[in-house]
Amino acid sequence: MSTVLAPRLADLSDLQFLSSFAGALPSDASEENVPRQVRNASYTKVKPTPVRAPQLLAWSDALGEELGIARPAAGSPALEALAGNRVLPGMQPYAARYGGHQFGVWAGQLGDGRAITLGEIVARDGARRELQLKGAGLTPYSRTADGRAVLRSSLREFLASESLHYLGVPTTRALSLVGTGEQVIRDMFYDGRPEAEPGAVVCRVAPSFLRFGNFQIHTAHEETDIARKLFNFVASNFYGDRKDWFGELSRRTALLMVDWMRLGFVHGVMNTDNMSILGLTIDYGPYGWLEGYDPTWTPNTTDAQGRRYSYGNQPHIALWNLARLAEALLPIVDKDELEAGLRLYGEVYQQAMTRALAAKLGLSSLERDGDHELMQGLFKVLGEAETDFTLFFRNLARVESLSDQEILDAAFYDKRSTGLDSWLRAYLGRVKADSLPAATRRERMNAVNPKYVPRNYLAQQAIDAMAQGDAGVLDKLMKVLERPYDEQPQHEAFAARRPEWARHKAGCSALSCSS
Repeated sequence: MSTVLAPRLADLSDLQFLSSFAGALPSDASEENVPRQVRNASYTKVKPTPVRAPQLLAWSDALGEELGIARPAAGSPALEALAGNRVLPGMQPYAARYGGHQFGVWAGQLGDGRAITLGEIVARDGARRELQLKGAGLTPYSRTADGRAVLRSSLREFLASESLHYLGVPTTRALSLVGTGEQVIRDMFYDGRPEAEPGAVVCRVAPSFLRFGNFQIHTAHEETDIARKLFNFVASNFYGDRKDWFGELSRRTALLMVDWMRLGFVHGVMNTDNMSILGLTIDYGPYGWLEGYDPTWTPNTTDAQGRRYSYGNQPHIALWNLARLAEALLPIVDKDELEAGLRLYGEVYQQAMTRALAAKLGLSSLERDGDHELMQGLFKVLGEAETDFTLFFRNLARVESLSDQEILDAAFYDKRSTGLDSWLRAYLGRVKADSLPAATRRERMNAVNPKYVPRNYLAQQAIDAMAQGDAGVLDKLMKVLERPYDEQPQHEAFAARRPEWARHKAGCSALSCSS
């Protein structure tokens, strides 16, 4: 019997690099790498800034397999490239120009201030993927920053982007995490007490890193011809030449919001420059996961007063952002088409969110009499006492009678909700009406309610260990998060609710945008 061997993984330095974006859109006339205002261009050619002592801290074996790229050896040209110390043959590195609304206010030119795209490769499935370094040094869009990133934010992006992928959420990916051997000065909480932190570079991967803001900057400066070229580039490369792709983007964005909401994920910085033109989760900053259920919770200390980007606001903000993109597209797209896309967002979100909630509860639908009241009662119960969002739904799958209430105790930080008994009675009656075997219901609920999510305190433990030279904590955590819906009884500790020591510890609850 013959054995079929898997294709050998290639060294990064042996790959052919493409640059369709740079070839289709106009570049900055100047290559001067100093913070400045750029006009009539979609990007600026810029090389990464070398670092002192690159060291591979983490590598996504699964993504490497998908791309056909082998784990780089220490001191190899591949590792040098992933650190920003070497530009491999065929690479045409650049930083993209874009603008955006930040916290609802037009901020003008933003751009890739610490991200540099190296180029594109053709993955094993035949699709193109961009490789982009975050933390690779100064660009014309760095404004007052240095273009670097710290270990804590880089590790968090590596962890979350890969975790969301395994949770089934559209997202950019992370291939590598490289320590720089250098210190970066950051004021973590913007309190006037900057500290030196270890630096790092993460290589993130996506079909494209284009954002709503890539269009906004061109329209804001009346660069309509460039906006039209960009529109056609997006249509031909990512939407099958569909010129009505705004409606499809609206649909994808609605489904993305459903994923965030069903999982209790809070992005934290939903500025228009952090919204993907492909409907992906992009730019992981001060994200977080609901610990105690609270629709007004935000993990972003910068947003602590207004709570614009809180958990409960995310669906509305996504629509608001789509409306800003629609405004930017008005010079080149029919108004009726754009308005139809915005309406579609609402329709898709409502339908998909209803289906998602039904699935989380193990119900065939939420269309019976009394279902609306059942849902209202659920969220009241979740909010009455500090209730862990992830654990409540995961453990609910095991509840078959009122005597099973104690199964839910692990989800409560202090005491049970006073309304739990009456809500469970109504819920179990509704489950009975579906006539679904208990084992089947449990299996279906476990398929959509994860047991393991990258809680902030788990991420901080991995960061603290990595800062001391121990990569094992992150590696073990990543292995668990690759199977978030499985029981994995040997890893119960990773499913525990936030411990009290982490309630107010820096990095374990709220974070700033500082990276």
